[in-house]
Amino acid sequence: MKFNIRGENLKVTEAIRDYVEKKISKLEKYFENPLTSDVHVNLSVYNDKQRIEVTIPMTSLLLRAEVEHADLYAAIDLVVDKLERQIRKYKTKVNRKSRQNGIPKVVPLADLADQTDDIESDDIEIVRTKRFDLKPMDSEEAVLQMDMLGHAFYVFQNAVSGDTNVVYRRKDGKYGLIEPK
Repeated sequence: MKFNIRGENLKVTEAIRDYVEKKISKLEKYFENPLTSDVHVNLSVYNDKQRIEVTIPMTSLLLRAEVEHADLYAAIDLVVDKLERQIRKYKTKVNRKSRQNGIPKVVPLADLADQTDDIESDDIEIVRTKRFDLKPMDSEEAVLQMDMLGHAFYVFQNAVSGDTNVVYRRKDGKYGLIEPK
């Protein structure tokens, strides 16, 4: 793994760098071959909150997690736990699909038989389905509708293109728009 560690409003000391590298390097045990991808780590401090974002791009998988905590070292531990859960969940999902399709597994992950038991409880469960008509409108009107409903996102039909779009509220309080290509 090649680490790219960056700090915002924070000086990345050698102790912090060593701790991040040591903790994230433990993820290599889940892979049969050593990872050659870059690990992007952003550390930031805002209003007494320590934040860490980790992105590990790979050919068949993108691992990404972010955590906010009062203590930077605790945030690092929590982000590693999140990444481990993502890896185990991905492995369980791929193995389940390969068993259903009768295809032998070809995943570059080491055997996790003892650790996949807790993944079964993390299965995705859809508890509610909503159906509604998409109304043609522009993105500004969709943002107003979203705010009136108190939701974090709103699906609508773009009045200009006729495509299905989504507006959403970002963590920074601004809005985003998702359009199909």
